[in-house]
This record gives sequence, C-alpha cells and structure tokens, in this order.
Amino acid sequence: MAEKPFKIDVPNSEVELLRKKLELARLPDELDEAGWKYGAPLTDVKNLVERWKTFDWKKYEEKINELPMYTRDIEVDTFGALNIHYIHQKSEVETAIPLLFIHGWPGHFLEVQRILPLLVASSSEHPSFHVVALSLPNFGFSEGTKKKGFSVPQYVEVGHKLMLALGYNEYVTQGGDWGGIPYSEREKAGLALRQKFWQEGTGYFAIQSTQPQTLGASLADSPVGLLAWIYEKLFKGTDGYPWTEDEVLQWVSIYWFSRAGPAASVRIYYEAIKHNHFFCNATSSIPLGISYFPKEVVSEGPRSWARTIGNVVFEAEHDSGGHFAAFEKPNELAGDLRRMFGKGGPAFGVVSGKNGYA
Repeated sequence: MAEKPFKIDVPNSEVELLRKKLELARLPDELDEAGWKYGAPLTDVKNLVERWKTFDWKKYEEKINELPMYTRDIEVDTFGALNIHYIHQKSEVETAIPLLFIHGWPGHFLEVQRILPLLVASSSEHPSFHVVALSLPNFGFSEGTKKKGFSVPQYVEVGHKLMLALGYNEYVTQGGDWGGIPYSEREKAGLALRQKFWQEGTGYFAIQSTQPQTLGASLADSPVGLLAWIYEKLFKGTDGYPWTEDEVLQWVSIYWFSRAGPAASVRIYYEAIKHNHFFCNATSSIPLGISYFPKEVVSEGPRSWARTIGNVVFEAEHDSGGHFAAFEKPNELAGDLRRMFGKGGPAFGVVSGKNGYA
C-alpha cells in the first residue's frame, strides 16, 4: 500500500464519552501525608481530572495535524500487514542523514515534536537529518496486532521495513527506553538511583510483563486510571520538569484516543519477557552512541556496563534530564546527534552519500 497523508480526527462522540466518564469518576481515598510514596498524589489527580473535563482536545488535535503525518501498510512476517502511522519530516539539505526516531512506553510519536525542527535545520556548522518518527504498532495511531507473540523483533522489522519503503536503504536511529539495560561518584549515584527504582518504581513492569490483560481492563475503561498510571511515570521520569496540566493531558489523551486502545501498548512488556527479548546478549559492529541523563532510571549505571552492548563510539554526559530526553532536553540531545554524526565525529559519513551537509 502506498503512503497516504494522515490527519488525526477523533470522533466528537469519543470526546464526549471521555467527558462523561470523567464526570462519573469515583476517586480513591488517600493516607495523610502520602505524597508520592504511594503513587500519584490524589490532589494532582483531582486537579488533572477537573482540567480534563474542559480540555479542548480538538485544539491540540489541530496543532498536531500541522506535522507531516502519513500511514502505510507494512507487511510483518507471520503477522500480516499492519497500517503504520508516522511523521516524515525531510530536511532541505539533499544529503541529510535519514534518522528513525523510536519511542517507548509510556511515550509516543510526539516525543519528537520539540527536537524535530532542530534535527531538520540546515547549517554549515552541523549535519541535518531527514526524520521519521513512527507510532509503534499498538501505540498512537498505528494499527494494533491481534496475534500473540508480537515482540521486539517484530517492532524492529516494522521500523526497518518502513525506512526501506521510504527509500532509505541506510539510516541511523535514535531512541530511548527500550534500547537495553546496559565507578565514579556519578556512577555510584546512578546505581543508587537504579536500585531505588527497582525497589520502588517497577510495580508497573511486574504487572505489564505478567498480566497485561488484567491491567488493560482498567486502562481501557477508566480515563482516571489511565491518567494516574501514566502521570506518575511522566513526573518521576523527568528531572524536575515543570509539567503543565495541558501537557500531561495531551500526552495521556494520545493513549486514550489511540487506534488500538490504551491496553494494547502494555503488551510489549509481556511479549518481550516471554520471548526473552528484554535482555539481549547480541552485539553489533554498527557505531553506537549513548547520551547519559542523570534521572534516566532505566539505564543510568556504570559506563563500563554500557560499553559491552556494542561498538560504542560516542558518549555524552549531561548534568540534568531524564527518561524523555527528546521532550525534556531537545537541544542537548540534538547536540549529541550532531556531534556524533557531524564532521570530526566518530560516525561521520556512516550513511553512504548522506553526510548531512549541503
């Protein structure tokens, strides 16, 4: 199937159903002085629910639709064709480097929004990129799969075949979250953060990797449940980022109005664990770069560990930032990509005939 331009158009009936569910919401009680120790604070959730009741989704939908979005069918081995949604923003530079931008959970394709103009910008000082940011299958506005066993290799296959379909036989990638889990004072602090995360912050992982369907009933039916589930990850996954209510609600609304429904996205954990794809021992000779952000709870560990996962040719350490680097620290992440793939960088010219300069 050929590429088709795409615009988000959530039916008004779905927007109205969301408001009705919010009006009928029954919130839980909360212990005195619970704060964040028990999860998302009740006061925060109440305030967000009240704002969501009057949140103008159509206004944000119109803004999102300014992005160059498309869909096309991608044939996945043994799973058939899936209709995939993606942003495809080309640089004015003919020799721009093709870049596939990958999100994770609870992220989505809009994580690319702030870094996108930085990456496609043309300059004699840094390389430019043609950027493709897809909604992974089961996320956002891509089609969901109905067959069991759709795991990490299939997500990789979709991304690769999409790039080939767009004419990019060679390309680079950028992604956080689902990339793998790879002793200075900073490394000690990072280990302490990881230990705290695994002790106190991985309840979602245990549930999503074992009983996603049970959890899915709540996420699919209750917008308040979905809001609390994701809001906690947004707050704890960033480094003091001042989330506005509308930023949170736009983020969560992408999940609520997603094509496959909010329950579909959490199945990636179950399939990855079941098929032993979460921890991967395979290495590659392809040049790899790593940007370290101190509040990235998933992979903030000793650098020596990270260097064992592949041919690491570039590393950058930042003083602030967390799990959603492209959203929270777009300038810093764009700078890392420019240094890695730019003139004098360790991966300059890695894509044949596409060095990123005019």
